[in-house]
Amino acid sequence: MTARNADLFSGLNPEQCAAVKTVDGRLLILAGAGSGKTRVLTLRMAYLINHLNCDPRSILGLTFTNKAATEMRHRLGGMVDPKAVKQVTLSTFHSFCMQVLRAEIHSLGYTGKFTLYDEKDMQRLINAIARDLLEHEGQAMPSLQSTLDVISFAKNKGLQANEIEGTGSTWHDEFSKTVYDRLKSSMRAYNAVDFDSLLTLTVELFEKFPDILARYQERYLYLMIDEYQDTNPIQYRLAMLLASKNNNLCVVGDDDQSIYGWRGADIQNILNFKDAKIIKLEQNYRSTNTILKAANTVVSNNTKRHGKSLWSSRGEGELIEVFHAPTELDEAQAVVCRIDKMREKHGLLWKDIAILYRSNALSRPIEQALLKHKWKNGNAWVQGIPYQIFGGTEFYERKEVKDLMAYLRVIVNPLDQEALLRVINHPRRGVGDHALDLLTSYNRSEGMSLWSVIQDVDSEEHVLKGKISAQATRGIRNFIDIIQAAEKHFTSSSLRDAMLWLVEKVQYKKAIEEEVKSEQMRAFKWENVQEFISSMANFPSGSETVSLEDFVLQMPLSSDFNGRLNQSDTEDKVSLMTFHSAKGLEFPACFLVGMEDHIIPHEKSVKETGVEEERRLMYVAMTRAMKFLTISMARKRMRMGVESASSPSRFIKEIPKELLYVSEWHSF
Repeated sequence: MTARNADLFSGLNPEQCAAVKTVDGRLLILAGAGSGKTRVLTLRMAYLINHLNCDPRSILGLTFTNKAATEMRHRLGGMVDPKAVKQVTLSTFHSFCMQVLRAEIHSLGYTGKFTLYDEKDMQRLINAIARDLLEHEGQAMPSLQSTLDVISFAKNKGLQANEIEGTGSTWHDEFSKTVYDRLKSSMRAYNAVDFDSLLTLTVELFEKFPDILARYQERYLYLMIDEYQDTNPIQYRLAMLLASKNNNLCVVGDDDQSIYGWRGADIQNILNFKDAKIIKLEQNYRSTNTILKAANTVVSNNTKRHGKSLWSSRGEGELIEVFHAPTELDEAQAVVCRIDKMREKHGLLWKDIAILYRSNALSRPIEQALLKHKWKNGNAWVQGIPYQIFGGTEFYERKEVKDLMAYLRVIVNPLDQEALLRVINHPRRGVGDHALDLLTSYNRSEGMSLWSVIQDVDSEEHVLKGKISAQATRGIRNFIDIIQAAEKHFTSSSLRDAMLWLVEKVQYKKAIEEEVKSEQMRAFKWENVQEFISSMANFPSGSETVSLEDFVLQMPLSSDFNGRLNQSDTEDKVSLMTFHSAKGLEFPACFLVGMEDHIIPHEKSVKETGVEEERRLMYVAMTRAMKFLTISMARKRMRMGVESASSPSRFIKEIPKELLYVSEWHSF
């Protein structure tokens, strides 16, 4: 046994060790908050490679975030040979399905050069389909939220339109199913997929073509899934298909941290994981026992859970402080004053402290209090505690980035109608709404792609000759010439150099200067353009060269890239975020604000997913704290512009009184 192998089990507790060494058959690792699940999962992979001499190419690890996959790969790199690390497949569900589809999607009638639609692309397409249907039937355009809900339900379940049941028999229900059918046809015509269909198409591929499934089953002998409590029905089907031959399926998760039912996650996947050995990881390495006892007691009131109780060797720690302020403004001021005193008393940095809330709307008074507060820095007084808010607009969602991505999408796949419509007149080149309405009406009526319709728009024989202005015709021709020239540049030059050429060719900087009045906002947008261009030179890839097609498909899936302009972890700032955003993070001190009964449990969420998911959310928030946990609420809070009375959250009443220190709101 090598030194590397001998160190493999150093520091593991008995349950962790058992989880690492159990490699055959189905295994459910119930990993409580802060119990070292990532370490166990990567050690299990290392054990397979180093001790059992398994081919690293036979290991497939599926996660929900690129950050988690990157972290596991990094840890694995310290345990096994670097060549073996590269051969292990560690990716998100969506990235894995992307790889499968790029190799196999032709079997479903697509081409390999498909493009990826985001949520806003899909909403625009659904709106266009609905408008066409309603105009044909002489109906007024209704709110499409119910239609979007039906389609979302079907995609999460992996259902075809004719398989959707229980939505009623009203005109609108049937209309929603028709829109869903048309949506799938349009996506195929545009050679495009969305994030959900990455999963559904992969499952469809495996179910329709057993020979293709068999190839992947023969390759991946060991399947491991992180955060299994967050899987939806289609992810469950994918896992069962991949593992059905070898049955070596290890899932890691915590039913007490299942907080995504509202977006399709099904807690029954982890509660009803059949015919499996169960190992519970209950030793917590993050929090004090006081915090864990309080969290355990709260979540134990749920009925849909595996029984477990977290404990720690970090000692009992401080009692949990609770205070009730007169108003939300008083609450915010009291929280900020406590943060200042806590930092001074315990030698904390600002970044050691997090303020967590159930919904983003609660951040406003907190931000105001942070900005106004004066604190002592040495001998000087400083106004404003530095802070950062998590959950803002991601880099990929910024308009200028989406514009540039749309150009690249059209270059890769001219059939991508959503991308084409976004940039055919941006920057402005004289192609107005009238011309676009004529072109899109014709392409839909004739069943032709929009790209095909515009190809010969300046010829005498074009069907719309005389209906489209000369200026619009010149603009369309200019656009086509740019796309065709760009295709050659991206083939012969580096991605960065070709992108520099494209930005200059379309005069994108000039467009920003003409459209944006604020000098500061102009600079911000141009910095985003420059950052986007720089990213093309440094884009992560397993190969030495990255094609434009690789970049277009993989960039939207890379959450690491999306977050690269967020505040650095090294910056000393208080963190503000929702309970949902805090999952997976930890801070020495946490403040849970707005702990009132209409906020947590949230009224709307209780109706949709039930009180148990809200209680799990409370559990997640509490277990982010390592040493200090403070819970606050207001007696009165503005609701819909009117000051209304608030009651303490029922979850606070579930915490044993001996674990709480109830203070006056102004005693800071």
